[in-house]
Amino acid sequence: MDDLPIGPMFAVLALLILWSGLFTAIEAAQQHLLAQRTATRSSDKPLARLNFPLASLILCNTLCRALVVVISTLLAIFTWAGNGPWAACVGAGATLLVFADYLPRTLAIRYPDAILNLGNTLLGAPLKILYPLAWLLNGVSLLLMRPFARKVNVVQQSEDETPAERHDDHEHASCRPHALSGIHALDNITVNDILVPRSDVDGINLDDSIEEIIEQLRKNRRTRLPVFHSDINQVEAVLNTRHILHMLPDGRLTLEALLAACHEPYFVPESTPLQLQLLNFHKQQRRLGMVVDEYGEVLGIVTLEDILEEIVGEFESEHSLDNPHVHPQADGRLLIDGAASIRELNKSLGWHLPSDGPKTLNGLVTEALETIPESAVCLKIGRYRLEILETEDNRVTRVLVWHTSSVPALSKT
Repeated sequence: MDDLPIGPMFAVLALLILWSGLFTAIEAAQQHLLAQRTATRSSDKPLARLNFPLASLILCNTLCRALVVVISTLLAIFTWAGNGPWAACVGAGATLLVFADYLPRTLAIRYPDAILNLGNTLLGAPLKILYPLAWLLNGVSLLLMRPFARKVNVVQQSEDETPAERHDDHEHASCRPHALSGIHALDNITVNDILVPRSDVDGINLDDSIEEIIEQLRKNRRTRLPVFHSDINQVEAVLNTRHILHMLPDGRLTLEALLAACHEPYFVPESTPLQLQLLNFHKQQRRLGMVVDEYGEVLGIVTLEDILEEIVGEFESEHSLDNPHVHPQADGRLLIDGAASIRELNKSLGWHLPSDGPKTLNGLVTEALETIPESAVCLKIGRYRLEILETEDNRVTRVLVWHTSSVPALSKT
């Protein structure tokens, strides 16, 4: 180590600390602007947004900090020999905390737009190239966490299950605390509980041809639609279709006229309580919000009508089968669409399917089996039996469901 290039290594060390500080500042600025979006009005200047994957940013920041520790250790060992590792630990830790964490976060809160625009300019293309590696590492981490994730209690259906087993299952379920009912339950409901998932959101893709957009609008029955480039995460605006309906019959709609009928999107954090969001819709004079997670990824949409419907539903004293996704069968079982909301099923049927994870019946079945199921697969979730009747496009589309205590055991053939 006598020929260690001290000067160049100090220069590389300073550069790595600088880059780590920039990465931290960009991430903090993005989080700060995301929190501000709940107060964004249509007349306000649009807020800057991250135009590259956050996972790539986290990967680069981690690599920079790891290299800082490695180079600091080498320099400290070269200078202080046996005491080098301790000096490197203290020095690198203090330097990273001040110059790569506290200071960048303070600057990000003061100048979020400038920092985010700087990051988009400098890092947009490189971090998009690194995304496959970041995606792979993120997948590995999710795989390692799978054994610790909460699992739905699922077993394959057994036709010879005894009535005593059903009785025990029913008694076990009756020990669970009942869900809150009435208007007081709204205090515990968030936007994430009632959102329309992004996979079910209709929207206008500006990358499509104007002819395709016109045809889509002619078939559309919604008043407001998100407008985006390629993917809903790149949402640009929200279209009020009433302003362009007169241009559709004769095909006079142009891209310029479509954009003129749009307004700035309104972003809503997924954890916003329902009552608070109702007040926010009123204050912001909005009727549709784009629901985002902590990283700014779009999870779906929520509308004023969804919230009002939820509130009205809380006043219903009796459960009913008034659900278009539920089709009662002659033998007492129910044929249910895979796209049915678990929360709506629980509310209309008086059931207690797990609703703290997937939002749809398709998602619940997929999570329980940990794979895309084939038709004719049977499973048990708590007190409920589910038989997958049909799958299409990697989704469960039709499921036969019944309560184990309400339908007699099927006779063997």
